[in-house]
Amino acid sequence: MSNVTGFACVICDKTYPADFAGYVCTDHGNEGILDVRYDYERIASSWTKKDLDANRNRTMWRYRPLLPVRPDASVPPLTVGGTPMYDAAPLAADLGIAKVWVKDEGRQPTASLKDRASAMAVVKAQERRAGVITTASTGNAAAALAGISASVGQKNVIFVPKTAPEAKIAQLLAYGSTVALVNGNYNASFELCMLAAEAYGWYNRNTGFNPFMTEGKKTAGFEILEDLEWSTPDAIFVSVGDGSIIGGVHKAMRDALSLGWIDEPPRLYGIQSAGSDYMVQAYESGDDVLTKPPIAADTVADSISADLPRDRIKAMRAVTETGGAYIRVSDDDILDAVPAMAGGAGVFAEPAGAAAYAGLIAAVDRGLVSPSDEVVVLSTGSGLKDVASAMKAVTAAGTKPMYIDPTLDALKEALGHQ
Repeated sequence: MSNVTGFACVICDKTYPADFAGYVCTDHGNEGILDVRYDYERIASSWTKKDLDANRNRTMWRYRPLLPVRPDASVPPLTVGGTPMYDAAPLAADLGIAKVWVKDEGRQPTASLKDRASAMAVVKAQERRAGVITTASTGNAAAALAGISASVGQKNVIFVPKTAPEAKIAQLLAYGSTVALVNGNYNASFELCMLAAEAYGWYNRNTGFNPFMTEGKKTAGFEILEDLEWSTPDAIFVSVGDGSIIGGVHKAMRDALSLGWIDEPPRLYGIQSAGSDYMVQAYESGDDVLTKPPIAADTVADSISADLPRDRIKAMRAVTETGGAYIRVSDDDILDAVPAMAGGAGVFAEPAGAAAYAGLIAAVDRGLVSPSDEVVVLSTGSGLKDVASAMKAVTAAGTKPMYIDPTLDALKEALGHQ
């Protein structure tokens, strides 16, 4: 058995037993997202940081006692988790702060952090013997589900906007998924997916609906803490679309606090594009995210484009409960951050991943980060996911190749050497 004691609605705190087979609170419909609860006393009595240190499994499944899966549950064979976190001294020097670490989630099997949630979704779907698993996505969650499903032969149906980057659509087709390119945006894809899942009885992986997605994504937070030997950074910067990733990082911090493994959580900063700034608007105005209407999102960072963030309640609590903030950056700032982070840390991020670094720059400028602060930038996906945007970014930065004849003299001339 797992260490899950039950679920609680994030709106009304109504509780449900550990064997609850639904997705959301019965009193609040699709908005009643559930939070998975654990028996921390039991976990602490049988599992320690020393046990974790001795575990040679470097994947996300090393944290099984804090995951909603049985100890003997079969998990997908792909290596999900264990991504590197780099000490980016050049970035810290540029910003004039003590430390910058960049956690590179582009090293996941399908090149984004969403593999963590999809691996969890596949395990839970197979627990229920689901014939088909489905999700809606702007691309990364879809690719993650497609790849993880392919590794275990799980049938899946994917809904993505037809405007998703070609590289992401290519991944879906290569993995053999059934792909629906929707004439509409992410919100339209999400709503159609929800209808289809209910109509056909498919297992629903959707972010901000399935409570287990937070639990998969929180493993990135555990890895940050473990890499820093359970000494918390001052702040973590996370790009925000639906809000599930920052909610997951916050859950990791809450779990670690409950076990007594850390003394206080880091400040969490949620970064959004000015063209998709629902959470920033709500943070600045104090609007209730449960009732605030959707916006019309439009940003180059497709992975964080959301008219209505589906996990917005957890996402807002992640920032307010840790003393962080929501920060708005422009698409130009995001594109500028792509080569800046690549050149300063060696991490090539898609626009959504680079947005977190753009947010750190803005936070330093606004005095939200002090010179003594040590911070983590969570880079959520590889730049190879969106090569067109990467080319725009390097062109804007004035970086261009030399076009030369295949002679040493031509090279010397191009380099300005005599």
